[in-house]
Parts: sequence; structure tokens; C-alpha cells
Amino acid sequence: MRIKEFAAENGWTLKEVSDHSCVSYSALKVYARSPGLTTVDVTSFLHKLARTFNLLI
Repeated sequence: MRIKEFAAENGWTLKEVSDHSCVSYSALKVYARSPGLTTVDVTSFLHKLARTFNLLI
């Protein structure tokens, strides 16, 4: 997960990513720190973040 990297590229904090993506801030903090995902709807999560950062998956 490169959440912090993409956030930095956009000049955003994790809170701002949360606001833009509709992914909870607490979830983003956990995912940004962990090397892998644990229990999450990966498809929904990735689609929200891809839309937020204007990326194709």
C-alpha cells in the first residue's frame, strides 16, 4: 500500500485522503502503517482510493 506516498504527491494528509475517499481516517491510518490488508473489503477500499488519486487499477 502506497497511501502515504500518494497522499504526499497530492500534498494531502491522511485526514484529507479520508475526506476525499470516504474511507474512515482510522482505517487509513491502519492500512498506511501495515504492509498488507487484514479484514477489509479490498475491492471497495481500492476503488475508493483509486478514484481519489485518479489512478487506474
